[in-house]
Amino acid sequence: MSITLQQQLQHIIDHKTKPLGALGRLEEIALQTGLIQQTTKPVIQQPHIIVFAGDHGIAKTGLVNAYPQEVTAQMVLNFVHGGAAINVFCRQHRLTLQVVDAGVNFDFTSNPVDVINAKIGYGTKNYLEEPAMSTYEAIQAIEKGRSIVNQIAASGCNCIGFGEMGIGNTSSATLIMSAIAGLPVVEFTGRGAGLDNDQLQKKIDTLQQVYEKHALNKLSQQPIELLARVGGFEIAMMAGAYLEAVKQKMIIVVDGFITTAALLIANAIFMAEKHKSLVSEFTTLIDHCIFAHTSHEAGHEKILRHLGVAPLLSLGMRLGEGTGAALAIPMIQSAVNFLNEMASFESAGVSNKE
Repeated sequence: MSITLQQQLQHIIDHKTKPLGALGRLEEIALQTGLIQQTTKPVIQQPHIIVFAGDHGIAKTGLVNAYPQEVTAQMVLNFVHGGAAINVFCRQHRLTLQVVDAGVNFDFTSNPVDVINAKIGYGTKNYLEEPAMSTYEAIQAIEKGRSIVNQIAASGCNCIGFGEMGIGNTSSATLIMSAIAGLPVVEFTGRGAGLDNDQLQKKIDTLQQVYEKHALNKLSQQPIELLARVGGFEIAMMAGAYLEAVKQKMIIVVDGFITTAALLIANAIFMAEKHKSLVSEFTTLIDHCIFAHTSHEAGHEKILRHLGVAPLLSLGMRLGEGTGAALAIPMIQSAVNFLNEMASFESAGVSNKE
């Protein structure tokens, strides 16, 4: 009987100079990275964090957000100038950071800065009144996300995490999660960037109205139409980025609440493509992902439980930007390093447990 790659990896892990399971979750990560890369000697090369930014038409109403829409563009400029939390963590851990304008309501070309220009439009439309974007725009955003990751993979990167910036995007994420998971909107509605109790209730009422207006309960198996109704350009582009990352056999590090919503969209598209005979050794796109942390945003823990996944960290964070992914990547590097560099009982001349 031939030995599978999983059995080979598990044998290597179990025979390192340690008791069985003594490195806990790091052993699981080592096994997963080997399976993703289809090798007993996985490596982490040029890890990247990509932050996708986009504006949401609903934010202009002030019904679901504590901060004005202009903050999206201001924060993009903060990323570019190195002043955000994600900049700090990327510098500390030597991660490459790139920022993508997926659809910010601001013209960065008038003040040239180091932003990848993939703009679909100057923010989405107000989904209280009409679909956030056209189906064509949703597909266009997905394809641009694929293209961006394809170019990053070609540069030698094989480990990638995604972040986001967009005032109002927790609302889009809430609606997407509710529709795909088939659970009430209120289950996933949180305070976002800092709503008080009255504002939170207004947000819940508004999103429930949107859910019913667009009949989102009928769109759980129609991810592109769901994106078109309530998504953001940055969420759509991130979904495409996930799809290309799995195609490139990259190690994908999932950040928080909004990036998980984009993953749900990507996984639904992946499953449809797989059904159409797209070759993949993974049952779902989620099998290809390592989940960085549990966001403190309401609903993230629920959706992680719904997906049956266990994140690496639980630090009470809810910032977004890819900050959780940036903190998790060094742990993944440690898992790969112990697999490749730690001595075995045999090589070290250490007696194993009888």
